[in-house]
Amino acid sequence: MDPLGAPSQFVDIDSLPSWSDVYEAKQLDSHRNPIEKAQVDVRSPFPYRKDINAKIILWKGDVALLNCTAIVNTSNESLTDKNPVSESVFMHAGPDLRDELQKLKGCRTGEAKLTKGFNLAARFIIHTVGPKYKSRYRTAAESSLYSCYRNVLQLAKEQAMCSVGFCVINSLKRCYPLEDATHIALRTVRRFLEIHGETLEKVVFAVSELEEATYQKLLPLYFPRSLEEEIQSLPYLPADIGNAEGEPVVPERQIRITEKPGVPDDASDEEGLGADLSFIGSHAFARMEGDVDKQRRLILQGQLSEAALQKQHQRNYNRWLCQARAEDLSDIASLKALYQTGVDNFGRTVMVVVGRNIPVTLIDMEKALLYFIHVMDHIAVKEYVLVYFHTLTNDYNQLDSNFLKKLYDVVDAKYKRNLKALYFVHPTFRSKVSAWFFTTFTVSGLKDKIHYVESLQQLFTAIPPEQIDLPPFVLEYDARENGPYYSSYPPSPDL
Repeated sequence: MDPLGAPSQFVDIDSLPSWSDVYEAKQLDSHRNPIEKAQVDVRSPFPYRKDINAKIILWKGDVALLNCTAIVNTSNESLTDKNPVSESVFMHAGPDLRDELQKLKGCRTGEAKLTKGFNLAARFIIHTVGPKYKSRYRTAAESSLYSCYRNVLQLAKEQAMCSVGFCVINSLKRCYPLEDATHIALRTVRRFLEIHGETLEKVVFAVSELEEATYQKLLPLYFPRSLEEEIQSLPYLPADIGNAEGEPVVPERQIRITEKPGVPDDASDEEGLGADLSFIGSHAFARMEGDVDKQRRLILQGQLSEAALQKQHQRNYNRWLCQARAEDLSDIASLKALYQTGVDNFGRTVMVVVGRNIPVTLIDMEKALLYFIHVMDHIAVKEYVLVYFHTLTNDYNQLDSNFLKKLYDVVDAKYKRNLKALYFVHPTFRSKVSAWFFTTFTVSGLKDKIHYVESLQQLFTAIPPEQIDLPPFVLEYDARENGPYYSSYPPSPDL
């Protein structure tokens, strides 16, 4: 304890600047103007969120000194590790901590366990065990490290904690590459705050001088502080950004467990997995998935269960997604045929498709499919709507029904489940007939979601005009055909 009248060595997190505060101060110094919303065509999977940024603090210092509801201690399975973080926590918490840890009977890798803070300023200590890193078992290490961060946050949520101070869980003793681990830490926290942000007021990343530069470099990727920073950071995001909760999903590094692990399967089916397949053992887990080729034959014969079909479809989709993240799709992006804009009257994300900007006969349609998956994968995890502008399209822009069928078959189930409406703007009689045939005889479940919209005024009853970026030629066409629109037009329940 501090002597009476002496200044406390503990740090009040309310005195520390948030991640957004640091940026705003820098902006005032440089007088830079943020990019206008209208200039944004493709958004990051981690879009600018001022409310989330206000919860984040990057602080160079000892996590044990933070006055948080809870701080995080990284240790080993017996909770007796002697790393700099643990030693400081034990020193400041006092001898009672060691006694309480003995009651926990250890902690498995990826788990999180709770004790009192004792003499710390923090009320609680959350103990977790990071993985030992080996490059050949990288996928397992990533999953375990994700579990550390996720379980700490979940424990904080369950205990109604206001703030959490994170140390860098991947200790040097465990050989985890700092930059790889930082990606996992930041995206896991970001995804958690997106879903459960109301449960936490502050998340502090307490780093050493050695770690600070890496966090400074990677934080803008997951917590951009302006639209400008979001766009600048987008090219530097890794191919694997995890699922909707930040959990690693890397199909090209997954080991396919077969009935006969020593026998090679179809090489084209698992291209690029040679290095991982080389160390598959003959243990009992090797019989869990069964004969994949036999599954394919049963699919063709219509004898496979619905669950197995879904599993096969998910595997195929993940391959497309990985290819989309690895491919250079800048030529497709430059067409500005697909982009995210605002939200509709129900707060659902609005995605725009501009038919006239799709030169079907000139572009690689497989790359167009990859680009759609690349942009939409993180959008489709929540409810969304599509606005398709058929305005001034011709045969040069018509998407082939076979391509649309392939697109519908390839995409994940979440795309279909979370698509709540498709607004077909400025349709022609021919396009209505084509859409009717397509949704009646080719795909199911889409017909009831299509709304034919003859004018922008009608569209604005569902999506406020300030929430959608319109191509100029669409505005000109609509003004010519339907007259000027009125943004104060009352909402209609029909859309």
